[in-house]
Amino acid sequence: MNKPRERAATVIEDIIRFVKAGSAVRRRLPGGGRAHIDRHLPFLCVYRRPPGVDDPETESLLTGEAAYLLASGDPGAQRDVSRLVEEIAALQSRACGAFLIVEIWANPGLVAEGERDGRAPAPAFRVLAPRHNAPMPVIERLDQALRRVRLRRCCARVTVDYVQRCAPPGMKPLLSAARLRSAGGTLLGLEVAPVYHDRETGARLPYALRAVRQGVGRALKQSFHEFARQYSRHKPVHYHELGRHAMTRAVHETDRRLAAIDEQFDLILQATPVNVASAWRQFRRGRFAVIPEFHYRPRTVDPGLVKRALYNIPLDAIEDPTLALLFEEKRRELDRKVSMLDARGKAEFLYGSMQVFGVADKALLKAARGILEKVPPHTHDDRQSRALDAGKFARLARKELAYYRKTDPGLAATVRIRDDISGLIVSQGHFLVGTDVKVGEGRVDASLQHEVGVHLVTYYNGLVQPLRQLHVGLAAYDETQEGLAVLAEYLVGGLNRSRLRTLAARVVAVHHLVTGADFIETFRALHHDHEFSQYQAYYITMRVYRGGGLTKDVVYLRGLIDLLSYFGRGGDMDVLLTGKFALQQAPFIEELRWRRIVRPPLLRPRFLTLKSCRERLARLRAGLDLAALTEGLAP
Repeated sequence: MNKPRERAATVIEDIIRFVKAGSAVRRRLPGGGRAHIDRHLPFLCVYRRPPGVDDPETESLLTGEAAYLLASGDPGAQRDVSRLVEEIAALQSRACGAFLIVEIWANPGLVAEGERDGRAPAPAFRVLAPRHNAPMPVIERLDQALRRVRLRRCCARVTVDYVQRCAPPGMKPLLSAARLRSAGGTLLGLEVAPVYHDRETGARLPYALRAVRQGVGRALKQSFHEFARQYSRHKPVHYHELGRHAMTRAVHETDRRLAAIDEQFDLILQATPVNVASAWRQFRRGRFAVIPEFHYRPRTVDPGLVKRALYNIPLDAIEDPTLALLFEEKRRELDRKVSMLDARGKAEFLYGSMQVFGVADKALLKAARGILEKVPPHTHDDRQSRALDAGKFARLARKELAYYRKTDPGLAATVRIRDDISGLIVSQGHFLVGTDVKVGEGRVDASLQHEVGVHLVTYYNGLVQPLRQLHVGLAAYDETQEGLAVLAEYLVGGLNRSRLRTLAARVVAVHHLVTGADFIETFRALHHDHEFSQYQAYYITMRVYRGGGLTKDVVYLRGLIDLLSYFGRGGDMDVLLTGKFALQQAPFIEELRWRRIVRPPLLRPRFLTLKSCRERLARLRAGLDLAALTEGLAP
């Protein structure tokens, strides 16, 4: 009795049963390999492992797809592999009306451009198509998409050959032409130059692999989309719809562990002094000539232990290229933030901040200085205008939360008045109000929409997503979050020139910080050169110099400018409300929405129900740059 063959037959029958039902299947195959099929789909990617060859890098080129088969290329396994592919093709062809098989393999002999003269090789691909009845629209789309794969600033070289026999070297075709026709399938081959291996040692080149993997994944999905539109009953609107819907256990576990580390500490809270008010009084008594001494909360995490946990997360187990990239970016940022926490009060804190939040580049600094020159300075201290104290403002904030509980009765957000913070902070889903807060009457709604309508709404929208990263925040999310929050102030009519001037002053203060000015020099520049009141100049300087030098305050104006451009290009507000992420990650979030991994936002800010807000949003979409925005603001 041949037990391996019996075991293979049992696995194949199980896979076929799931495919027939349109259910997700993920099974290991005898002899090594794996079948992953999300649902009824008109395609399958196949990789047969050459006997005696271990090449996980080439295998990874297809593991991000919604339907793939990794199988043994041993001649003894040919019969079972062919039967499995034939059965899948027949079932999926009946369900979808047509079926495309793309077999992928590496060919070190596929000479890439530049290789012969000693330069690093560029990507190279060879598409193998049948001589008769070739799906020309699909081949053309695959050719065009592969040519856009770039590595080291070099575009890929692609050739297309029409062949009688399509199979990796030394292997038989997956199916004969007759069996392929009977199953309702079409077969293409994709030969890849393994530029992700070092030519001399064969070592893995991770950055090259990432570029090729992302490019090949995009090209495959675009080709599958063309095939589905042209030949099948399956009519996806966008090629991202053909991506994976199911998330593996490794994705859920990685997401959970990254979020758990993120939630162990709040960097901004840890870097914010607990004695802002008393330090101000000390600074004033010293006639603004002695740098104030700031006190901070005790650090409650051990950076070494946190980093150990961070790098024990096996990101290489993530098959999905998009999610792998987002997780890698998040781990890198968490590493830098933990280093900042460890270096609080030292020069290294500033260097870490520059890596995480950036600095004021020439364009941003020019925009900030332009605002300070064109907008008249404050003529009085804002604290002396009619204002609400912390208690009154907190009551209004609780009423604001009540509005959102009509949609989400389980909303856990609270409003807390704290004597150990200064200003307004949203931290881990709660709204913290400093006891010394004074909010001018004209700024109440703007402040509420900034903190509650954006920061809390996106936090809780992210909380209901399958990915926890969308509520703790993907890497570099602060810039888009703060830019959107400032934009919310504009949409409710609460963004005035005075507020914009303050945001510009923060950018200038960060520039002073990174160019070597001390606390007193920056304070004097803001007070004497730009005519901010003494307290305003102190408060802006404190925000920038806290912790040892925090450059985060450049993100408000920079984020606002980027969002003006985003909406001018027709950007979608609902995408930004999905959770906390950076604007450059919006295409990934849109992809995940097409793939049904990310859901539409549960909560929508109250300000979007206002007619005046919709009118201002329409002006943004018509095109509104920073200069035009500034001109239209009240003093």
